[in-house]
This record gives sequence, C-alpha cells and structure tokens, in this order.
Amino acid sequence: MVRRWVLPEIEAERVAALAAELRIGTPAAKVLARRGFGNPAEARRFLHPSLDELHDPLLMQDMAAALDRLDGAIRAGEKILIYGDYDVDGTSSVVVLTKAIELAGGAASFHIPHRLKDGYGMREEVVEAAAEQGVRLIVSVDTGIRAAEVVERANQLGIDVIVTDHHLPESALPPAVAVLNPNRPDCGYPEKNLCGAGVAFKLVQGLLARQGWAPEKARRICESFLKLVAIATVADVVPLTGENRIIVTHGLAGLNRSRNPGLRALLDVAGFADGTAPSARQVAFQIAPRINAAGRMDTARAVVEMFLTNDAARARDLAQQLHDHNAERQQVELETREICESVAVADGAAALVYYGEGWHRGVLGIVASRLVERFYRPVFVLALNREDGTAQGSGRSIAAFHLLDALESMSDLFHRFGGHAHAAGVTLDPARVAEFRERFDAYARGCLKPEDFQPRLEIDAVLEIRELSEEAVADVFSLAPFGHSNQAPLFAAVNVEVAGAALWKERHLKVMVRQNGRTLALKAWNFAERVAEMRAGSRVDISFSLEEDAYEAARGNPGWCAVLRDVRSAAQAAGA
Repeated sequence: MVRRWVLPEIEAERVAALAAELRIGTPAAKVLARRGFGNPAEARRFLHPSLDELHDPLLMQDMAAALDRLDGAIRAGEKILIYGDYDVDGTSSVVVLTKAIELAGGAASFHIPHRLKDGYGMREEVVEAAAEQGVRLIVSVDTGIRAAEVVERANQLGIDVIVTDHHLPESALPPAVAVLNPNRPDCGYPEKNLCGAGVAFKLVQGLLARQGWAPEKARRICESFLKLVAIATVADVVPLTGENRIIVTHGLAGLNRSRNPGLRALLDVAGFADGTAPSARQVAFQIAPRINAAGRMDTARAVVEMFLTNDAARARDLAQQLHDHNAERQQVELETREICESVAVADGAAALVYYGEGWHRGVLGIVASRLVERFYRPVFVLALNREDGTAQGSGRSIAAFHLLDALESMSDLFHRFGGHAHAAGVTLDPARVAEFRERFDAYARGCLKPEDFQPRLEIDAVLEIRELSEEAVADVFSLAPFGHSNQAPLFAAVNVEVAGAALWKERHLKVMVRQNGRTLALKAWNFAERVAEMRAGSRVDISFSLEEDAYEAARGNPGWCAVLRDVRSAAQAAGA
C-alpha cells in the first residue's frame, strides 16, 4: 500500500535551543518540537512525568457522592458487587477496586460477563440475582454509562449503583447515585482520556485518602495499583499523554519488582525475567493479549482470580491457562482473517462488513483490526450467536472515520451498539446484515474523501545518519512510553545510497545504507517482496524507527536497532 509521506517543518534555531536547554541530542529535540513541546519547561515535564501531578480525584463530577456511598457501605458492612467487563481494562478495574475495598476494611464480590454468552454491558438478570443475595451497592467498572434501564431496575430492587466508565455517554445519564466518567458533558475533570481502570483508580485514590493513613503509606499503596492500571491503559489504546503518561511511566517501572503472585506468573509466561520491566510495546503485544485471551476463548474470571490469589502455584496454573488460550486465539484469528481476505473487495467500496455463521466471536475485534491494516477501510466483522440467533461483532476504523457517529446514523438496525470513534460493537438481526453492509458503505462514501483512504506516514524528524550516536538514541528512548498519541518516533533519511540488501529468514531483509561516509544497518520486517526497490547503488529515501534490542545488548553490542518502515525512490520524491 502506497503511503503519503508528511515531512515536518521545524525551525532549526528552536530545535538547537531546546537541545541545549535540556541537554539532549538533536533527534529527540526535533521530535519534541514536532509534537508541540518546544517550550523547555513543558518538554521537561513531559520527559519527567511526576506522580505529584496526578489530578485530585474530587475534580471529577460526582466523586464526592461516590466516595460517601462506597465508604459508607464499607463501614456498614454492606454487600458490594463490582460489575466489570471481560477485557484487560475491565478485569484490571475489578482487581484494583476489589483490593482497595479490602484494604479499606470491606469486601466485595464481582461479576465478569461471558463475552459469548452475555455480550457487552450490564444485564438486568445479574442485578436481580445480586438483589436475592442481599447486595445493596453495585459499582460498575469500564461499563454502565449506557445502562440506564439496568440501573433503574437496580433502584427498584433497593440497590444503589455507582457507575465508573469512560465510554461516551448517551444524552441522558443512568439514574445512579454517582456517575464517574470524565467524558460526561458536565464533568470538568482535566484528563478526558482515562481508560476504565484509570477512572476506577481515581475512585481508589479518593477512597484510600479517607482512611486516615500516613501520607507516605497512602502514596505507596496507590503506587502499587499503578502496575495494573498501566497495563490496562496501554491495552485499551488510550492516548499516552497527560495523566495517562504519568500512570504508565510509573506503573511499568514498577513491574520489575512485582510481588503479586499473579502478575509475576503472567510476566514469567510472557518471557520477562524477574527484575526486568516490559516496555509499553511489549505490554501491548506480549502481556495484554494473554489477559484478553481468557475472555475471548473462555471466561475472564480466571484473570481476576489470578491477580487476586495469594497462592503462587495457583497463579502459575492460571497464567499458563492464559498462555494456552492465547495460542489458541492466534490460530483461530488467523483462520478467520484468511477467510475474510479471500473475499473480493468491490471496486470503490468505502467500508466493509464481513459475516460468517461459524466464526468464533471472541476474535472478531482483532480480525477487524488486521483487515483495517490490510485494506485501510472501516471494517466490521460479524458472526452468528447461535444461542440467541443474533449477529454480533466488532468494528475498527481509520483515522478519518468516526464509527460511533456512523452507527448512530443507522441505530434502527441494531438491538444494541456502542463504543468509541475507532472501535465499536453491534448486535443485530442476521437478516439485516446485508442492509447494514449497504448503509455502512453508503455512509462512508458520503463522508470520506479519496485522500482519506491513503495512509499517512507522519515523519517526526529528518535526520542524517551521523546524528545517530549512542547518546542521541538513548535520548530518543527517553520519550517513552510509546503508544497511542505518543507513537515511537518515525524518522526519515533522504537521498541515501543502498549499500546492500540481503534476504533474511525468507520474508525479511537486512538492509545497509550509507550517507556521507556513515552507514546504518536496518532490519526490514516483511520487506522481501520489495527487495527490487533496494538494489545496491540506488538512491532512496528511508523512513525508520529505533527500537531497543536486548538480544544485541546481551552480546555486548549497542542495545538498539533501526527498523525500516517504508522506502521510496529519491528521484521520484524529488520530482513529486
């Protein structure tokens, strides 16, 4: 797929001043300037995120009411139910709030819906069962903002509800005792991009502050929760800026000394030795998928049990289960994706809907993501729910297309729907799938322009190879954690000479380029089909990222590598 390169325009004088003031290399200074951190004070705060800059929980609308009700329930010994969700964000939220209530002197049970049997969201039958068991307070985590009818049913049964969520609300909020959601229109909380676990953590912060502990104790315990909240924040693909950057920076750093048996066991099966901390990228690709796999292939209760147990042997067994579920998930995902990719895409299609009666519903969101990467179109992947006869599935989108707006424009099609701008879920009658396909495509045609279908390659900085010293590369890594809204920097080097390109493990290449007497080796994943573009002696522009390389570091070599992201002819680029 041909990408449109977007090169930055940065004032050299401002970059030089920033580099001098912060004592960092030019590559990192260029990235900071490009991303809006040209002011040295703001850049310094970005580089050194402080726990002291976490916002006061009481700034969140309804927080005082939520704390009064939760603290009162704990002190009165009331039965409390935490109503969660089956993904990383939902299960992490359950664990964090359960442990916090325990530390505050209370106890809470929890409910995790089954992805395939229950689907997303709160259900009335769960509330009714809770009432029979004597529950008097339900706290929802990562769910509930669109569950007005369920909350009303809880009220009828004498159960109070505190909703904590981050998904976009409807015009009317559910009739709960408190609704904690930074995205509700009347909430002035400064950080709008918290994930569900982030919102639950703010409730925990407020709860622990009421326990009368010494400040240092309260701070230490709050920090201990950041490990799981950081994993959830990365996994839920929310922007790693502002308060989220503080959470993830400190949470990931704490993973190298985790004493939680479940977390330690999970890190072990994911390949992280004790004393090492994964990066945000490693969390996204090695840890989060194992947690998510439980809810996709079976039940996510195993995740909560793994994190709550104090039995190290039980934690290891559960972590191994997650590992095995993830391997199964990868195979099922591959099979479903290959079927979808074999279906011809109609000429001019602006959005795609796939439907299969026998597909595993636990992998549909991942498959949709892969198809968006392949076709760069908004995509929904649906499957038949044989238990209730509905078609259910997930959608993913491109930068220029708001999925939730699209679904709201055709809400008459669905039994249920919800989500975000770029990720959403739907339930509808299978007989209306064809109509959904047509209307979804028509909506996309009406709002997307031809250039929206061409991926943009946003270059952070144009460099010369000589600028990539060991110190300068280390400064680039100091911009981590990398993720949504703080991607790993993408660099470009223009008009370089290809010194050679060798096939590596059949699908990949090892490429060597040179410029003004300096050389740079690059790893080019899945570039074997483009080897003709990199003939020795040809002049090209390259875009690349820098990655830490523990394998090379362990052998006494520089602990980083350059990874090729795209290549184009220098002559063609100059004539464009």
